[in-house]
Amino acid sequence: MMADYEMLKLDRQLCFPLYAASREVIKRYYPLLEDLGLTYTQYVAMMVLWEEKEISIRDLGHRLFLDSGTLTPVLKSMEKKGLLTRHRSQKDERVVVVRITESGEALRDRAATVPEKMGACIPLEPQEALELYRLLHKLIGGISKIEK
Repeated sequence: MMADYEMLKLDRQLCFPLYAASREVIKRYYPLLEDLGLTYTQYVAMMVLWEEKEISIRDLGHRLFLDSGTLTPVLKSMEKKGLLTRHRSQKDERVVVVRITESGEALRDRAATVPEKMGACIPLEPQEALELYRLLHKLIGGISKIEK
C-alpha cells in the first residue's frame, strides 16, 4: 500500500511559514542593529536588561527561550563590549547574574527608534499585528507546557 504523502507537502506545514517569516523579520533588523553593534540575540538580551537591570542567566535564558550553551557566548561578547557585567550571586554562588552597565544603559537611547523602524517593515495593520502576537504567544506557551 502506498503511503499518503500529502502531509509532507511544504505548503501543508505550519513550521515553514513561521521559519520563513522569522528569517525575513530578523533580516530587516540587521542594518538597524549593525549601527548599534549588536546581533539580534544581543538586542533581545539588551531589551530584557533595559527592563530588569539585573537578572540571572537562567532567568534570562527562560525569557529568551535560549539555553545556557547558546546564551553564554552571547553574554561574553556583550561583556567585552562593556554592555554588561557577569558575577556570582551573593545569595547563591551557583547562580551567575548579569547586570547592565552605564554603557549598556546609554545604548537604549540609540535603540529607541528600532521598534518604529521595524514596524514600518511589517506589512500588517495594527490589529493584525496584535492578533499575530497573541497567537504566537499562545503557540509558544502551548509548546512549552507540552515539553514540561
